[in-house]
Amino acid sequence: MEGLVIKSTGSWYDVKSSEDQIIRCRIRGKFKIKGIKVTNPVAVGDKVYYDLEENNQGIIHAIEPRINYLIRRSTRKSAFGHILASNIDLAVLIATVSFPRTSLGFIDRFLVAAESFRIPSLLVFNKSDMWGNDERDYAQELQFIYEKINVGFLTMSAITGDNLDEFKNLVSNKISLLAGHSGVGKSTILNLISPAINQKTSEVSSFANKGTHTTTFAEMFEIGENTYVIDTPGIKELGLMDIYDEEISHFFPEMRNLFGKCKFYNCTHTHEPGCAVVEAVEHGEIAVSRYESYLSMMEGIDSHR
Repeated sequence: MEGLVIKSTGSWYDVKSSEDQIIRCRIRGKFKIKGIKVTNPVAVGDKVYYDLEENNQGIIHAIEPRINYLIRRSTRKSAFGHILASNIDLAVLIATVSFPRTSLGFIDRFLVAAESFRIPSLLVFNKSDMWGNDERDYAQELQFIYEKINVGFLTMSAITGDNLDEFKNLVSNKISLLAGHSGVGKSTILNLISPAINQKTSEVSSFANKGTHTTTFAEMFEIGENTYVIDTPGIKELGLMDIYDEEISHFFPEMRNLFGKCKFYNCTHTHEPGCAVVEAVEHGEIAVSRYESYLSMMEGIDSHR
């Protein structure tokens, strides 16, 4: 039987059948995927084949080839990855200027992970109701940087509902992944766009300026016709997986546009003379923050908060 994985709890998976029934499934024995080491061989968004047992539970025995997936380095097993979701049309990062602050390094790592599969990305800066003039100016600067490289950008407030309709339009008729730090408002936004979801939410700690994990497992929700959103647990760190140093610049569109213009064909864009990328940074054509993110990834920093 064929089905779609809509929830993963680690050892059990909720699979939506072709008749729209939810079947609880597990994996029998070891289940490995050729080519990658992951802590979760089956992920939300996977199309799977399963056998139905007498107790109306299922056994997953195969996965259809994935169109794409978003993966990060496991925080428990550094040699392994953890797949956030698969077969997605849009990768949405919910970010905040403060309370908690989302670093530009974290944002750029997320965008590189999505760009490695050519998954379109959308940056949503939530909690605009808390901003003063400085925060608004900062958000406008970021909007200029990211829209220049064709990354979608939206500011909104889950409290006042500002730009909520625009957010709905952007995720309409797509399977969208929602990711971000704990406390940025992912679950609150989901509850607003579809009250039937009723995801658990909590306050951000004013002491640590960090959110607490309210979403425990990845889960897909249908919020409209042909429109699905995957909520994921808050990400504290985002280490890149399956990307070699020499490939990183390929996933920076502003650098990719300069390929072939450097003095050396194997330029790493870090120290070589006649580097077109470095010259573009010096002339303001590439954002300094983006270049700094590139350097941190080249230095092999596995996590950036």
